[in-house]
Amino acid sequence: MKYEVTVTSVGDAAFELLKDTGCLIIFDKCPLTELEEISLMHTPGEIKSPLAVGDKVTMGKHEYIITAIGDEAPKTLSELGHCTFKFTGHSEVELPGQIELKGENKPEITVGDKITIE
Repeated sequence: MKYEVTVTSVGDAAFELLKDTGCLIIFDKCPLTELEEISLMHTPGEIKSPLAVGDKVTMGKHEYIITAIGDEAPKTLSELGHCTFKFTGHSEVELPGQIELKGENKPEITVGDKITIE
């Protein structure tokens, strides 16, 4: 297991953002209260080995494969528990803090669900 956290809260607009943009934002320490409304908050986690294209990401009951990792994503994930997961499966990210994922369904996550990377 490279990374594992538990969802502690789901912002009121987090899944609306996912529906509109294909993006899901996560944080363990959110620098702005306003961002919590569009984010999933989770327990602190530690990246135990480098993230790589091809790694499996599990969110609740759904599994995805990493297809691209932005240059800043490992740093912000390590320091703030933050990244933006985008569910288009592209081989390049649009923003440096994104992680692109490929999978069948958009996640349905509730408080208590795990987010893991392996």
